[in-house]
Amino acid sequence: MNTARTYRTEITLLVALAASAGFFGYLGYGLLELPTPAVSFSGDQAMIYAEKQMSFGPRITGTLAHREMGNWLIQDLSGNGWDVLIQPFRVPAGVEARNIIAVNGSGPALILGAHYDTRMVADSDPDPNNRNKPTPGANDGASGVAVLLELARTLDVSSTNHTICLAFFDAEDNGRIPGWNWILGSRYFVDNLDTLQRCQEPRYTIIVDMVGDADQRILWEPNSDRALTETIWAVAEQLGYGAWFVLEPGTALIDDHTPFLEAGFTAIDIIDFTYPYWHTVEDTLDKLGVESFQRVGATLEVWLESGAAAP
Repeated sequence: MNTARTYRTEITLLVALAASAGFFGYLGYGLLELPTPAVSFSGDQAMIYAEKQMSFGPRITGTLAHREMGNWLIQDLSGNGWDVLIQPFRVPAGVEARNIIAVNGSGPALILGAHYDTRMVADSDPDPNNRNKPTPGANDGASGVAVLLELARTLDVSSTNHTICLAFFDAEDNGRIPGWNWILGSRYFVDNLDTLQRCQEPRYTIIVDMVGDADQRILWEPNSDRALTETIWAVAEQLGYGAWFVLEPGTALIDDHTPFLEAGFTAIDIIDFTYPYWHTVEDTLDKLGVESFQRVGATLEVWLESGAAAP
């Protein structure tokens, strides 16, 4: 993702959250009451999924490690009963890439997305000697994928009343490198939505990126749809995670939600951009926390299994 200074804004956000015998998330114009399904999402299993990805090494688009990791991803999704689609494309540098899309359920489409590639250079590392090395990609890459894979394993899709499309985007993370750009996979996905019949016209798109930081603090990404952010942050508050899902504006980002927003769809980015090891060689497994996975995964599971209630 790219901090893109031109996208940064200073926004003051005032949100009230109230809880009573049931649960009420105050969204400024009404009260939303949600049931609380039992949580089956496992932060421990999500961590195992992150560890498995890291075992392939850096997952740079076009490399053998990246291809092998994608093949494992396809196998795992298929084994959990999802219909898997492959969407091949080429980046401007001529490298072959592919989005991997897993589909299940019926009803309006809802997209959950994460990128599964890692950055080819650690150019934000404080040590200049490391800036030509690849990033390990534990948080920036593996964490979002791990959450989606655990949801694929545990989610009661029928209770969502939606067609759930899990989109694993390729070629997200190599902007500012000749022949590349940011968010190439998600741009290709949105440009070709008409070929993805069950995922067309998504009601919502939720991107999950850099969510495994053990020192987690997830702020509102200001380009993200505010009302949908408030709705999901209210579910986090209901589950006791309000200290980690903070309704304050963070850094405005270009990320995989951007093409959806530009196309007029409702989209948000769940991201912890306070992570100090972004695009460095220190983005490693020891920086991740099981509890961080649990908070994000459980929040999404409860919201989805409550029917993905509208703002």
